[in-house]
Amino acid sequence: MKGAIASHDLIVVGAGIVGACCADAAAAEGLRVAIIEPGPIGGGATAAAMGHLVAMDDDPAELALAHYSLQQWEEFSDLQEAEFSRCGTLWVARGEHELRAAGQRSARLAAAGIQAHAVDAKTLYELEPELAPGMHGGMLVPREAVVYPPRVARYLVRRAQSRGAQLHAGRRVQQLTRDGVQLDDGTRLDGPTLVATGCALPELLPQLPLRPRKGHLVITERYPALLRHQLLELGYADSAHGDAGSSVAFNVQPRPTGQILIGSAREFDAADAEVSPVMLQRMLERAFAFMPVLRKLQALRAWTGFRPATPDGLPYLGAVPGRANLWVAAGHEGLGITTAPGSARLLLDLIHGRTPAIDPAPYAPSRVAA
Repeated sequence: MKGAIASHDLIVVGAGIVGACCADAAAAEGLRVAIIEPGPIGGGATAAAMGHLVAMDDDPAELALAHYSLQQWEEFSDLQEAEFSRCGTLWVARGEHELRAAGQRSARLAAAGIQAHAVDAKTLYELEPELAPGMHGGMLVPREAVVYPPRVARYLVRRAQSRGAQLHAGRRVQQLTRDGVQLDDGTRLDGPTLVATGCALPELLPQLPLRPRKGHLVITERYPALLRHQLLELGYADSAHGDAGSSVAFNVQPRPTGQILIGSAREFDAADAEVSPVMLQRMLERAFAFMPVLRKLQALRAWTGFRPATPDGLPYLGAVPGRANLWVAAGHEGLGITTAPGSARLLLDLIHGRTPAIDPAPYAPSRVAA
């Protein structure tokens, strides 16, 4: 009702995978939760993601959050809606330098408690025979998986609703107030507020720097057993963490349907959502160089999405500086799916004044003002 005021223990703005995890975790603790989502649940970056659950180890804080979150993803391994597939991740080394890096990375992951080991060229081709000749080996992380993120987000919101959460579908937050939010239909909701709006973060919190980073994906017809693992080049992090205007990297995924999902591309300062023939061609040529058989497959469609990127590559998780009862969970770039459950647990601990399982300092929004 227009002008109505309702009180909640937590107002979650945004129902992508991160917001959905936060709302579900809060409702599970008995909080009175409101969820605000103007578009489809699990839309935005969630709908455009590959759904790869992966431990990236290029930054200790990134690895800590990913590892913490991957443990919680095990809850969904038997969930039909998740389309959970434990295909494992196989990182491919093109030369001796990358092969040495694979050994170092596997040691770092193993030290963090993640099963991983380097593989030689012979083993690499036994695992994935269709890789291009000349690869030197790589690294296998056998327990990593893929999921279908939009369906997980919808499941989490439904579960939160079954625990009493109220969904304000099709509504947009017009203003953050001192006591909560005001919606675009005049409704006021009072209570601590968590902004989890991904690339739309600057609309409500312009003080937190964030840039949308456009990506492309292609999905093929069904080719069962052609690909067994999620495959990435060991130089993938150079694309994911670099600040170049545009970049591509080899990243392909076997879907449980037998389809193959091909990525990945990254572009800053690309505002439109249209498929770019130039970027698409660059991305596909990169994939063909690693796996030539892909060139023969029939593609069904190509699409784009936008990743929310912070200046230092780490998400904003915590209290918004200078604002009482205002929290943020955004800026996960390409790791939002992997780190959503861990982000939610960390946020709920901070909101309740509990000590989180991992150090929250690297993700504190206050770092941008330091």
